[in-house]
Amino acid sequence: MDRPARVLYIDDDEGLRHLTERNLKRRGFEVATVASGPEGIELLGRERFDLVAIDHYMPEVDGLATLERLMREVPAPPPVVYVTGSDESRVAVAALKAGASDYVVKSIGPEFFDLLATTFAQTLDREGLKRAARQAEEALRDTNQRLQFLLKEVNHRVANSLQMVSAFVIMQGSALTDESAKAALRQTQQRILAIAQVHRKLYTSEDFELVDMADYLAALLSDLEETWSTPASPRRLVLHADALKLKTDKAVAVGVIVNELVSNACKYAYGSSGGEIRIFLRKEGEGDFRLCVEDDGPGFALDAVPRGTGLGRKLVGAMAATLRSDVNYARAPSGFRIDLRAAV
Repeated sequence: MDRPARVLYIDDDEGLRHLTERNLKRRGFEVATVASGPEGIELLGRERFDLVAIDHYMPEVDGLATLERLMREVPAPPPVVYVTGSDESRVAVAALKAGASDYVVKSIGPEFFDLLATTFAQTLDREGLKRAARQAEEALRDTNQRLQFLLKEVNHRVANSLQMVSAFVIMQGSALTDESAKAALRQTQQRILAIAQVHRKLYTSEDFELVDMADYLAALLSDLEETWSTPASPRRLVLHADALKLKTDKAVAVGVIVNELVSNACKYAYGSSGGEIRIFLRKEGEGDFRLCVEDDGPGFALDAVPRGTGLGRKLVGAMAATLRSDVNYARAPSGFRIDLRAAV
């Protein structure tokens, strides 16, 4: 503080008020005094003080009543030091509970003014530290809000950019005549959309670090069902997901894996007829999750030559490696199942 601290001293004893004012001014304080609690409250409504001292014994309105009214009626009240008698510890405790920052035991002699000045200085120091802490907390909160806004904007722009890339891929595919090339671009477009969905969920959510996987997979599977279904050969994608949130990189990996496995099942499990593909995302044990995709088709031998380019299986393996997991291929009771287990 680069100016003298302004202190308001409330005491009905006129002689003690003058004595206190003179001694505190010698110690570098700027002092105003009033004779009653109501006068002090009225003055606090008009002027700013850094600290208030309230004597306990006053006629009509005592110190505790004045303190309670000050805390209730004065906006952003200054810290209060309560002045009480030597044998009144219960009064001091009541004052502290009512909002006083500290208390001083009144006595006769110069040591009282030394103690009063020291207590005032310590109280003002503590108030300064509290104020600095509040300001730092507010600055941190403002910075955090700006960063959240920035992250939301980044995710928004990434999602939009990926959507634009997807549109370019579609346009390129429509200009081709080679069916295998068009199919490859269609799969590329679906892979891009699987990643774009993650960023879309992030910028529409209040949580910028974790992706709600049930919500994300539901949106992804809705896109896949629309892509792969036709009136003649409908594909029904059924999701069974526990409430689970993953970090962005893991959510992307899971999304790419689901996209590849479901797309593969849609292409090969049922041929030209309709069929159901089930996707399970379950919590497993302490801190793990299990992802499973199963269908009722014939499956394939692991050593068989891929019917497509084999890129899908490579992508699944690469994404599983980022999750520090292995992919298991097995026969299901009525079809084929692919699953993996990884840490949350």
